[in-house]
Amino acid sequence: MILVGIILGPYALNLLDNKLLDISSELRKIALVIILTRAGFSLNIKDLKKVGRPVILMCFVPACFEILSVVLIGTTLFDMRLIDAAIMGSVIAAVSPAVIVPRIIRLMEEGYGTKKSIPQLILAGASVDDVFVIVLFTAFTGLAAGERVSAMSFVQIPIAIIMGVLVGVAVGYFLNFFFGKWHMRDTIKVLIILSVSFLLLELETLLEGIVPVSGLLAIMSLGIVLSQVNSDLAKRMSLKYNKLWLGTEIILFVLVGATVDLKYVVSAGVTAITIVVGALLIRMLGVFVALLKTELTMKERFFCMLAYTPKATVQAAIGGVPLSMGLSCGQEVLTVAVLAILITAPFGAICVDASYKKLLTK
Repeated sequence: MILVGIILGPYALNLLDNKLLDISSELRKIALVIILTRAGFSLNIKDLKKVGRPVILMCFVPACFEILSVVLIGTTLFDMRLIDAAIMGSVIAAVSPAVIVPRIIRLMEEGYGTKKSIPQLILAGASVDDVFVIVLFTAFTGLAAGERVSAMSFVQIPIAIIMGVLVGVAVGYFLNFFFGKWHMRDTIKVLIILSVSFLLLELETLLEGIVPVSGLLAIMSLGIVLSQVNSDLAKRMSLKYNKLWLGTEIILFVLVGATVDLKYVVSAGVTAITIVVGALLIRMLGVFVALLKTELTMKERFFCMLAYTPKATVQAAIGGVPLSMGLSCGQEVLTVAVLAILITAPFGAICVDASYKKLLTK
């Protein structure tokens, strides 16, 4: 899909209408809303509690390792500014729900690793990992746009996370009450959930400078609440969202490919590949560290390390944001994001598919 976007885009055959490219950032945001809601529907709080401490560490330790590695590699080997390297690290640090969620659900259905809750560990960790990284990305791009580094900006991160969860939980309970009170088709429910999700994103914008709220985390929390209080509804909604994702996925990845300048990819190829591969290896180390003092065998830990490698959805959704904001690192960040997808998405998918029967116990 990315290759199709590159071929059809303005830097190659130039067959896409400029009006479509002008709204590509909004279309990418819609895709991000859909995938995070899907992740919320798939996450079970009971499984989260069963796994315990490791799942909390998996939510942020691998991502932190990867972001720090990009900062170190970028500033020492490639003379990047600290804030630019941090933005790049936050873009490529998220695991892809689009690649990993369907595979992990299949493991749960087939019963591989479920005795030790390994699929639940990966699913929960990857879902929160995305939100953690996106909040960091928002903070870093805000700092870059304002050209000033404020300690208060980083203090706002945990506040935004907490407020996002609280708002999402409240809205989730309200929607469950609303759907129970008035009968309607599931398609209408999907439209209502989508509409509320976009309102939550707008709420984040409206409250900017007053109270920091993570709209994306609120959206995922909404999905989690619905899955906990009304699992039948969540399953039906998840199926509907899966169908939405089939179309949105094409729009997301084709449009991100269309924004890639091929000349810049060629010139920055070696640098970008070095950053992506180096960061990926450090990320795998971060997963290993997060799983220390657990009952998992070395094979099972290695599987978790492989399962945490694919990148696609979040990178496609936010990779072009710095460029659209006019940041000096925009083109560089977009190039690294696309290369990260091209390298890690097939690598992670193939590794998980080929190894889960050998590394996990049924």
